[in-house]
Amino acid sequence: MNTEASITLFTSIALIFFIGFMASRQQKTNQSFILDYYLGGRSLGGFVLAMTMTATYGSASSFIGGPGVAYNEGLGWVLLSVTQVATGYFTLMILGKKFALITKQYRAVTMVDFLKTRYQSKPVVILSALSIIVFLFSAMAAQWIGGARLIESLTGLSYHTALLIFVVTVLIYVTFGGFRAVTFTDAIQGSIMFIGTFILLIAIIIAGGGISSIMTDLQTENPNLISPFGADGSLTPTYVSSYWVLVGVGVVALPQIAVRAMSYQNARSYHRALIIGTVVVGVIMLNMHLIGVFARPILPGIEVGDKVMPLVALEVLPAWLSGIVLAAPLAAIMSTVDSLLLLVSSSIVKDVYINYINPAVSQRHVRRLSIIITGVLGIIVYLLAVQPPDLIIWLNLFAIGGLEAVFIWPIVLGLYWKNANKDGALASMIAGMASYMIFETFSPNPFGMHSVVTSMALALIAFICFSLVGNKYRQQRASFTN
Repeated sequence: MNTEASITLFTSIALIFFIGFMASRQQKTNQSFILDYYLGGRSLGGFVLAMTMTATYGSASSFIGGPGVAYNEGLGWVLLSVTQVATGYFTLMILGKKFALITKQYRAVTMVDFLKTRYQSKPVVILSALSIIVFLFSAMAAQWIGGARLIESLTGLSYHTALLIFVVTVLIYVTFGGFRAVTFTDAIQGSIMFIGTFILLIAIIIAGGGISSIMTDLQTENPNLISPFGADGSLTPTYVSSYWVLVGVGVVALPQIAVRAMSYQNARSYHRALIIGTVVVGVIMLNMHLIGVFARPILPGIEVGDKVMPLVALEVLPAWLSGIVLAAPLAAIMSTVDSLLLLVSSSIVKDVYINYINPAVSQRHVRRLSIIITGVLGIIVYLLAVQPPDLIIWLNLFAIGGLEAVFIWPIVLGLYWKNANKDGALASMIAGMASYMIFETFSPNPFGMHSVVTSMALALIAFICFSLVGNKYRQQRASFTN
């Protein structure tokens, strides 16, 4: 066990927890518990909004799984990953002011609240909540595994012990802190990530004898490692372009990201978040994936890709500094875990229980139920993470693609197309989910692309066709009635 590194890591996390608990005590007493617990009272400033989007999106997939794939595939995976630079900017530009204003008008606390009011359809709400629960369980399992892998690599503890430590710590934090604690500490976590990736990248370049020396070593081992096509040539232009949709354009439909666009304080905060978020995401994503590639000559032969980042940090940095730097990916994982837990909890409590089971529930009962549901969800995901894969990134990308296929058109067209209706929304969600599951099961890369592209295209066709047919039917029925 690396005692010095472990002490600095857990000390950093303890400080973050302390700040989160202090923030949670400042929840406003003059407004709904639901609004504050799940949306932070719509009071986020620009810096906090940018950092919470960055920390939520920059998850275990980016900080643990991403460098692991880059380690195996080379610079081609870096090219694929840097499309995430525009993610925050694109999301806020598409949703932005319009989404915030409409959700405030609807008094929407969750993304499903928006869909419920926009489409006035119980099946849309139920399917939305079900989709969030199904796909986000995969995403949460990936975060659990990533956090455990990092603690395992740093401390020398067994995977299962590290997993238990991580789960208990996060559950205590998020169950009692809620959205306000999550977003407030995200600002600190995002800053740690931004600085930590710079430190680690510089240390790796120095340890490898400079960039030219590292590139020579990579070319000697396999010339494809420094090509845009990957170590085995599988990163074709079509395949890479489809990932630009998956991790770029489609991110606008992720519930955990969309809810951030509902929570900023004012227009000034929104514009500031556009700039800060774009810069921070770009730097972090580029640095982390370069770290994965550059680590290959320094630590060859790492079998479990998810261990690349923590192992190389311990190799090239002093023990005390590696603990602080590794607080960056652990902070990112924690941020995504708590955001996803709150999102799934809100889908169960707000979107299903309050809307359709007990609309007259008291605030006290909502508080107790929210905390219980959040805790139970964490325990279930822990059980799913007991048997981990070697690379968690595929779990996370599966979840991202599924959510995008289901939600992108009901959200975007619901905002911008006046003819959008419940028929189109429901048909789009069914087509997106069904086709995505079928492609992922039987043909993961149809036409040489990630399956999310084909699923989103089918979902769009279904949305437009059923919306137009539904509107025409209602017009004919109205004229017949008159």
